[in-house]
Amino acid sequence: MPTDEQKAAIKEKLDARQAHMRESWVRSMEARLVRDQLDICQRSEGVNSYENCRWLAEKYAGMIQTHKMQGYKLVDKLVDL
Repeated sequence: MPTDEQKAAIKEKLDARQAHMRESWVRSMEARLVRDQLDICQRSEGVNSYENCRWLAEKYAGMIQTHKMQGYKLVDKLVDL
């Protein structure tokens, strides 16, 4: 049987996992919304989309690199350190 300290450590680890997964999910959904806005802009602007939608394309390109979905194993590594 685990002690109260072990139970608290396990609960803390699971809470950290859930919070990390939630934040990761929100960030990936933000990137998806920007992608959808870029798609709408490109369809509506037509041939001028390279100029008029450039700011959305640059924003989305930056978000692709930083807003990736990350699993809970990353949190476990950070908590164990």
